[in-house]
Amino acid sequence: MAALGTGAKAPEISLTSVTGQKMSVTEALKKGPVMVAFFKISCPVCQFAFPFLERIYETYGDAQFTFVGVSQDDARDTRDFVKEFGVKFPVLLDDAKFTASNQYGLTNVPSVFLIGTGGKIEVSAVGFVKADLENVAAAAARAAGKAPASLFKRGEVVPDYKPG
Repeated sequence: MAALGTGAKAPEISLTSVTGQKMSVTEALKKGPVMVAFFKISCPVCQFAFPFLERIYETYGDAQFTFVGVSQDDARDTRDFVKEFGVKFPVLLDDAKFTASNQYGLTNVPSVFLIGTGGKIEVSAVGFVKADLENVAAAAARAAGKAPASLFKRGEVVPDYKPG
């Protein structure tokens, strides 16, 4: 099964964050669109992508647009990852059976989904493809009602694709 695509109904996620708080996508959708980024800390492509995901959060995350990560690792290792990579958005912990990851049909990480207020996936990206991440950032701008900003900095060397 491939990861859920555009137009699919987003499965409910209700997980605990690395700080011990419960969070539900359904509750977050009451405030506005939600972006969910699934990852595994040992994944080199996730490590490469996370600074760009943090940029999306810092540029567009606000009271009307929620950005969350979902880690496939334990709380201690995830907290270390969050600290090392300067992640400021909330990070939730998938359970040991990867229930949330499986509901979203994940085959690779990172996998990013923008869920609209109607509960359907509006944009998805699997792995690291520069153009896909730019589409995710543009969708985040629209969701937050903000003007789009360049995701990649001038002079920054970013490959079109990063295999994992």
